[in-house]
Amino acid sequence: MTVKPNSRVAFQGERGAFSEEAAVKLLGEKIVPVPQPTFDATFAAVGRGLADLVLSPIENTLAGSVHNALDLLIESGLSIIAEVVIPISLNLIALPGVSLEQIAAVESHPVALAQCERFFRTHSGLTRIASEDTAGSVRAIMQAGIPARAAIASRRAAEIYGGKILLEHLEDDPKNYTRFLLLSASPNGTAPATKLSLVFQLPHLPGSLHRALEIFARRKMNLMRIESRPVHGRPWEYRFYMDLQASASDQEAAAAITELGNCAVNLKILGSYLAAEDQSGKST
Repeated sequence: MTVKPNSRVAFQGERGAFSEEAAVKLLGEKIVPVPQPTFDATFAAVGRGLADLVLSPIENTLAGSVHNALDLLIESGLSIIAEVVIPISLNLIALPGVSLEQIAAVESHPVALAQCERFFRTHSGLTRIASEDTAGSVRAIMQAGIPARAAIASRRAAEIYGGKILLEHLEDDPKNYTRFLLLSASPNGTAPATKLSLVFQLPHLPGSLHRALEIFARRKMNLMRIESRPVHGRPWEYRFYMDLQASASDQEAAAAITELGNCAVNLKILGSYLAAEDQSGKST
């Protein structure tokens, strides 16, 4: 994968979002961040000429799949060219000079709030306020200048907006990781790859899914993830998102895809790319 140092990278959320942190980890500090208010705007940014690439979360080890992002990926026409995994470390951030005892309310994205139950049990008097994203909550409290309000977000968000970290590692589970996908209008081509993502639909016939999965089992190809998603506009019809430990350029993988195409209603390769590793060294 070759990406220009000054590439414009769109992500959902404000500056300081975990998506920006993931983009910097993957591509370096010289990227041009292009924050977007929604996932729809994020996935449309390349087509609108606002960005060269998109960086989006796709799944979290605790919260599971990011369904909106997964559906937009399938429908966007963008290709996966890389992935990155980062630990999600949640911090309590307030105005400079404010103490924990002064805080009465805490705001953040609902998923982040839900991942800090132990903290809220210990501080049962705090009011939770749901916001659009973690970094945006830090920006909001800094702009409002209300000492009694804090936010839960990344260290990067505190640094960008000048907030003070009162407590670190509020997350209930230390094995809290999010996997992000780097998306481009062009596929990887001949770049080295160890992971293959695709999506397909199957006819409504007994054993259809069994026959589809047997194609990969017969070739001893490792299925890393499979998830069904409803087809928008077609009630009770579903498509399957699949990750395989393979490369589209492998002969066995190419043969499997051809065979799957013969029994699927439709089939689309979403990307062939290098698998990331989490902090424990395990491939995603």
